[in-house]
Amino acid sequence: MAGNVTPLVRRDDDNSMRFDSRELIREESPTESVYLFSASSLRERARRFQAGFPGAVSYAVKANPEARVVKGLLDQGIRHFDVASLGEIESIAGLGPQATLHFNNPVKARDAVEVAYHRFGVKSFALDEMSEFEKIREATDSASDITYSVRFKLEHGSASYDFGSKFGTSPEVAAKILRAVAAIGARPALTFHPGSQCTDPAMYSRYVEAAAKIVADSGVDIVQLNVGGGFPEQYTNAQVPDLETYFETIRRATEKHFCVAPPLMCEPGRAMVASSVSLLTRVIHVREDACTLFINDGVYGGMLEQSLVDIQLPVTAWRAGDTIPGGASTYQVFGQTCDPVDSLQGKLQLPVGMQVGDYLEFGLMGAYGSATATGFNGFDATGYVNVERGFQCPPRVR
Repeated sequence: MAGNVTPLVRRDDDNSMRFDSRELIREESPTESVYLFSASSLRERARRFQAGFPGAVSYAVKANPEARVVKGLLDQGIRHFDVASLGEIESIAGLGPQATLHFNNPVKARDAVEVAYHRFGVKSFALDEMSEFEKIREATDSASDITYSVRFKLEHGSASYDFGSKFGTSPEVAAKILRAVAAIGARPALTFHPGSQCTDPAMYSRYVEAAAKIVADSGVDIVQLNVGGGFPEQYTNAQVPDLETYFETIRRATEKHFCVAPPLMCEPGRAMVASSVSLLTRVIHVREDACTLFINDGVYGGMLEQSLVDIQLPVTAWRAGDTIPGGASTYQVFGQTCDPVDSLQGKLQLPVGMQVGDYLEFGLMGAYGSATATGFNGFDATGYVNVERGFQCPPRVR
């Protein structure tokens, strides 16, 4: 049997193409976990943002820097990219020389700012305190063509990640920084982030209202309001409004609270790319209790985020290229490393009688999957294959 098993096509083979996961399993029976990328799913989501959001769309590269993802967005006309490091800057600049880069990590090393501006021509930087303003000003020789996006925060709890615990200043300090930016003749802007997987569109309205008040208090006209990311994905345990509800909420709030609405920008990561990738894993062991599985991926691979927050992924079980019929059973699922924390959060409802060699395909893995995978224990879980048809949400197993 081992002689019929074909190793995974590695991620540098961009020309590899299968119709869907069924075809890949039937023709290759991969022994390593593999990410299945659907360019058509990515195009659909990019078009949805471009058609619905009332401003510019900037992709948050941290969600998935995979080259085929970035190229797909460039092909779709996305020209703005939110980058957080020199590594991301160099990567995006190499893939898309026409891209406009926004160095929106609020805290940066001075030499990173210098290289970003003088070598790569980055002219947009986020910040959240006066010392960062001085750092950027000095590193860019007080250039007047710099956009300083001042990041502020509000208290709230409607997101999976509270970015305010690490970044963002008070509205009062934000107004002070805006005045300092205007004083040197540079380009003042505001930005916020309601938190990843934000489930309440009204949070954007609160932030836009607060931004309008900051502008009024500062006496400075801003060149842009960046509403950040936070747009949620439809995970199995998430009941969230459609993206268009968020877009309309932002549009109405801007018209209501600003006398002259500033140009808007958003920077989706999760909501842009999650649906374009699934993760195909293989069952490598079933405990004698028949309800504990080991798979060839886990929290040190693509499942890190699932160990941190309550995000439940849709999953399809496959056997020999067909979905597995029958009733459901509850399984504990572990990854393949020797670390006991390598366990999927909660229990999974999967078909009765799962076997070694069966496959579990997890949907909505385009964001914070391969981007956060490690090589712990010598396991490499970063391979990609292109598919024409993306993940199909299965009917619930009962």
